[in-house]
This record gives sequence, C-alpha cells and structure tokens, in this order.
Amino acid sequence: MRRACIDIGSNTTRLLVADCASERIAEVHQERAFTHIALGRLPDGSIPPAKITDVAAVVAAQLGAARRLGASDVQAVATAAIRRAPNRAELAGAIREACGLEVKILTEEQEARLAFIGAARAFGHIPAGELGVVDVGGGSSELVVGSVPDRVSWFVSFALGSGDLARSCLRSDPPSAAELTAARSRVESTLSEFEVPHPVEAVAVGGSAASLSRLAGPILDAAAFARSLAELAAAPAREVARRFGLDVERVRLLPAGLLILEAASERFGAPLAVAGGGLREGVLLEASVA
Repeated sequence: MRRACIDIGSNTTRLLVADCASERIAEVHQERAFTHIALGRLPDGSIPPAKITDVAAVVAAQLGAARRLGASDVQAVATAAIRRAPNRAELAGAIREACGLEVKILTEEQEARLAFIGAARAFGHIPAGELGVVDVGGGSSELVVGSVPDRVSWFVSFALGSGDLARSCLRSDPPSAAELTAARSRVESTLSEFEVPHPVEAVAVGGSAASLSRLAGPILDAAAFARSLAELAAAPAREVARRFGLDVERVRLLPAGLLILEAASERFGAPLAVAGGGLREGVLLEASVA
C-alpha cells in the first residue's frame, strides 16, 4: 500500500511518500518546507496566527502532493514545537479546516519510539546487543536505546534542538569560537542530567545528521565531528551550502545540530552511523502493521 507521512517539526514540515509492506518501506517521494514554527513565538509560547496559517497551507500542499502520487493513507504528526505550544489545538484545527487532515501531536515517548523503529528497520543488520538512536530536531532531541527492531528499553527527550541552540548561542555567520564554546557548554549541561546506557552500536537520524553526512560521510566519530565543525566555522553558511549541496537555512543550524550529535555520541560511547530511516519511516511502518 502507498502511504504518506507529514511531519510537522520545529524547523521544517516534511512529507514522505512510500510503498509500505509489513516490515519495510520503499521511498517514492520526499519534500520539505522550512516553516520555522519556533520562531516569533508570542510571550506565552503560543504560535502566532500568521504562522498557523502558513503551516496549514504547507500541510495542505503536501497532502495534495501525496494524493497525486497515489497515497491512500496519509498521516500527519507534530513534535516538540507544537507539543509545547499552548495553542496547539488551534494549529491542528487550522490544518483540519484547510485540508481535512487530522494531526496527531506526539508525546515524548511516542516520538522516541517511532524514531527508534524507523532507524532500527533501516539499520541493515542486527547488532550484537542494544542499538542507540539519537534524533536531533529543531526544538527537542531524543536519545533512545533498545533492541532491533522495535523494543525500547530506555529513552530520554530533552528540550534542546538545533533551532533553539542556534538562536540562543550561534548568532554569527560563521559562528565564532566563543559562541561555539558557549553552545557546547549548554549541551553538556543539559546532557549531564542523564545516566545514558552504552549500546553496542548507535545511529543518528534527522535533518542535522543527514546534512552532516554530506560533510563527514556516513560515520560520525570524533574525527568527523572535528573536521566538520572546522569547515562550518571557517566560511559563511552560503558558501558551505554551495560547496556541499545543502540548503543555506540548514547550514545555519548545522553547527548546533553537530554539537548535540557529538555529545550524544560521547554519552553512548560509540560513533554514530547516519541512518536511512527515522520518525516518518517509523510512522509508516507502524501503520503498516496496525
């Protein structure tokens, strides 16, 4: 069956269309829009009305694309930026009114579990022990440990993502050494609260990991992180984007995403393989076996 998932995140709203069997999916089409829901929040943390209208229009357009490609089942999920917003029901209502699609606002546990399922199914082999997954989003990040393909034994979700960290600490282009030090300290302070298990292998999912692989290759270890951070700190985002075929908006967020991924790798005690699946794939796989 051809299915689709629309993932409404803090930085981007993404569509995945795929042909789905019970334990595997074959990608047909992907697209994204930088909707930046976390920007311009009202004093109480609410999403501004204009942003709600914009996001509803993007979701309606992505739903139309999925239908034109023959998706018979389309699911929409929303993550941290919407989960934390006091007016999240207004956003869901605007999307419903714009295109008739119901949005499921994921809990932290659901987000972690679906990211694990998507990553584990795409991993390519069964590790000789537990697998760790790190999913860096725009407004939150998740660390998950479990057994392939779908058994989660431990997870933590924390309110620090690439968008939040970039806006609070990395305001220069390229980021300065002092800014990077401050950002790294904030990441370390956040993760120091958690006792993180040591899986035998670990993977990274999400936009930061996928983009970072363009600079560093498919394995993110200490040398790859250091090499990539040097690249990102040496030239403006527009130049880095041109050299590596990335969107300039993603490059502006990439140093922040890198620092979170690096800290996660250190906590896991393992390098990170960039996974071919994540949250959206997890949503589609779970729907296929329901």
